[in-house]
Amino acid sequence: MAREYSGLQMHHQLEAKRKRLTWILGVSALCILFYVLGAWQTTPSSQYDVYTRVGCDNNSATSDSNGSIQSLTNLDFASHHQVALDSSKTISQFPPCDMAYSEYTPCQDKVRGRKFDRDMMKYRERHCPTKQEMLLCLIPAPPKYKTPFKWPQSRDYAWYDNIPHKELSIEKAVQNWIQVEGDRFRFPGGGTMFPRGADAYIDDIGELIPLTDGNIRTAVDTGCGVASFGAYLLKRNILTMSFAPRDTHEAQVQFALERGVPAMIGIIGSMRLPYPARAFDLAHCSRCLIPWQNNEGLYLMEVDRILRPGGHWILSGPPINWKKYWRGWERTKEDLKQEQDAIENVARRLCWKKVTENNDLAIWQKPINHVGCVKEVMCKSEDPDTAWYRSLEACITPVPQVVSSDEVAGGELLKWPERAFAVPPRLSRGSVPGLGVDRFIEDNEQWKDKIAHYNRIIAPLRSGRYRNIMDMNAYLGGFAAAVAKYPVWVMNVIPAHIDYDTLGVIYERGLIGTYQDWCEAFSTYPRTYDLIHASGLFTLYQHRCDITYILLEMDRILRPEGSVIFRDTVELLVKIKSITDGMRWKSHIVDHESGPFNPEKILVAVKTYWTGEATKKKPK
Repeated sequence: MAREYSGLQMHHQLEAKRKRLTWILGVSALCILFYVLGAWQTTPSSQYDVYTRVGCDNNSATSDSNGSIQSLTNLDFASHHQVALDSSKTISQFPPCDMAYSEYTPCQDKVRGRKFDRDMMKYRERHCPTKQEMLLCLIPAPPKYKTPFKWPQSRDYAWYDNIPHKELSIEKAVQNWIQVEGDRFRFPGGGTMFPRGADAYIDDIGELIPLTDGNIRTAVDTGCGVASFGAYLLKRNILTMSFAPRDTHEAQVQFALERGVPAMIGIIGSMRLPYPARAFDLAHCSRCLIPWQNNEGLYLMEVDRILRPGGHWILSGPPINWKKYWRGWERTKEDLKQEQDAIENVARRLCWKKVTENNDLAIWQKPINHVGCVKEVMCKSEDPDTAWYRSLEACITPVPQVVSSDEVAGGELLKWPERAFAVPPRLSRGSVPGLGVDRFIEDNEQWKDKIAHYNRIIAPLRSGRYRNIMDMNAYLGGFAAAVAKYPVWVMNVIPAHIDYDTLGVIYERGLIGTYQDWCEAFSTYPRTYDLIHASGLFTLYQHRCDITYILLEMDRILRPEGSVIFRDTVELLVKIKSITDGMRWKSHIVDHESGPFNPEKILVAVKTYWTGEATKKKPK
């Protein structure tokens, strides 16, 4: 009996093991089955013949490598992820603003500006509305608004209905800034000091300093007009930050951006320009009307701050070549000579070397370091990069220390395009606390996957659909570097109050950008960007200010049918979507590029096409 019991016991043990194994295999098979079903449901299936416009409906769209759109199932988290944010009371549908606001620039409003001092052009600096003055409505496009021309055709043409202003075509007719041809504007490339066109003017500069060997990549054009100088530098792989005030030359910066050329509303007045120290390889002024010699050379000292060691400053127009032009400028010889002597004196105080003065051009070069410069006039401020609402100082911004007179202060940069992915000196030297070389390399690798994912969920970046792109929280500039091979440019924005300042790193990569507090409006006209990227931005700002106004600002600067990519937590994206649904946007949430298990998700939104109504004339 003992043997029989022992054998029966062994039989039951084997049976129990077999059942456990069957149960484990069954559960595993079900897990695999459900995983495959889930993956199959989120895999693009149907295709449309040609990509025309981004559409977002119940089955959202993604695009393949050919530009065709594919079906992608939406992720719906609304009922499970709610979060309380600093936002206005819920508005189901935001109304359109009056057509009088069609070209509204909140922080450069002419009426508000008149309340401020005209000394040092303070009335044309940024003066933003209070929260009580901020608009809770959508800025309308002109009644006959059209999709802008694609680059590179946009460099030479823009639709009249998009910017219905003929003033510059009349005021600057002789100088060939802009011409009206039927239903469009044409930009011949002319300028006040380059009647033969910007291309020939740049060729003249190229005879004096090398422009095409990759050493000069970033430039700043002060008082840019319609940015023809920056437009034609692009063909030489030089990326220019052009800026001009909103003044009597109506819509000049708006024209620049409509052309697909980087530009901002800005002015050298009483405040630092919103760029870091040692940012630009080249600075340019062509009859920009800035009194460089005034205020102890304050404005030229600001150019020195943002100019990279070894960088060049180019000046054409008054007072250069005054012996030839003094009558046309309606000024005396003595006055013009005195002005040039004063500029030369400031340049010497800055330790600049005058490279040449040839016909209408004068070029100076900033030294590669400050060895041998007068130390008494150096600024005492700790951080030369601080530039958001920081007053100008009548002193020379010091550059990093060097160990020898032939060393480039702050580190030597590689030529373009190698410098886009080379480790920036600010990181290799540990100038940005908390960020090092390893993080930079890792970020570059991550952007390969991100761009591949974006090319699936929106129109491919190489398709020509997008030209002007803004990265609202640019970090290390990885997005801009990754898309540099496409026919686009990126305005990299670093939030002004962020813990780490990486805008200097971005410029060292050969990219451009600016500081900005997103609780305020950006210095641009409405409808000037095709694609906006906002990664982690609302995590930064959810407790700083009302996110509704940030979203309304995004709507203001986004072109009709433009796209937005948000990256953030599900809770924040659900809240953002609930607001943008009332802004005539269509949107959907999709998974992170690494898959559904990543807690960060992506909200893809498209601003629908709509315009304001034409103002009806009252019957007499």
